Amino acid sequence: MSSKEFDRPALTARAVAAAVSVASTYGIRVNDPHVLADAYSVRVHLKPAPIVARIATLTPIVRSPIESWLARELSVAEFLAAKGAPVVPPSDLLPPVPHHFDGLAMTFWRYFEPVSDALPAPATVGRMQAELHAVLRDYPGDLPPLPALSDIPRGIDRLNQLGNMLPESDLTLLQTTYDRLLAQLSNPVGLWQPLHGDAHALNLIPTAKGLLWNDFEDTCTGSIAWDLINLDGEGIAAYPNAPDLATLEPYRQMRKLHAIVWVYAMLPELPDWRESAKALLDDLRGAEAVNAIDLLLSSNSPPLVPPC
Repeated sequence: MSSKEFDRPALTARAVAAAVSVASTYGIRVNDPHVLADAYSVRVHLKPAPIVARIATLTPIVRSPIESWLARELSVAEFLAAKGAPVVPPSDLLPPVPHHFDGLAMTFWRYFEPVSDALPAPATVGRMQAELHAVLRDYPGDLPPLPALSDIPRGIDRLNQLGNMLPESDLTLLQTTYDRLLAQLSNPVGLWQPLHGDAHALNLIPTAKGLLWNDFEDTCTGSIAWDLINLDGEGIAAYPNAPDLATLEPYRQMRKLHAIVWVYAMLPELPDWRESAKALLDDLRGAEAVNAIDLLLSSNSPPLVPPC
């Protein structure tokens, strides 16, 4: 899909129409579909029904088959809801499975009206992560490793196929950074267990029932460090026996690399994000240059300038 042939408003309209069509097959009346979010997927409140449809529009570019990601998300959310965890559950008005229409895959969720625009306090997020992890440890299903470990290689493959998004030096930088960080993550920090995968304050919805976890598409298995990297010091302090900030650093770096590769791989479809992607890549270039200098200075290699 090239940027010339990509029409984002048309894709959004197609996604909304597909969700309304699927809902109608289950007798659900939709008079006023309202788009809540439109980035890598489209989220639409199927008003007046208490349902949010999440239609995978761009995520299948990197995540294929997308149905496996959506099915895991539904399974984990159903499990957590059954355990009484504070989560947005799948809608009970349609079967809790990935649905298909007009070439698009989608899932349906119970709608909760947000009661505030304020983000929860970092300590609240840290405490809720600990509580969520305690319930997730009993999840019986199979989960893949961290999403970055599949998204980054697939994203780099797409950049290589596109051919004109980045110079060869930057493609090499992305690959070598990934290889370096992968080696650092080979000995996991802390408990290896099921994770939310993208646990941060923006994925907590403030509702009349309290804060509810949302968006489990990245659910995975791995070190708790992966879920903790979105917390600041106050949030980490609220998580019992959390690793220290220095220990979390390789996970933070992998997450930043994940964002860079993901955004660049999507630039043909999201060209407005080019400046943000460039800023992220500039930061990576600077960080890797510092890493290279530190490695050189700490090695036993001969000095760069011969002694006089």
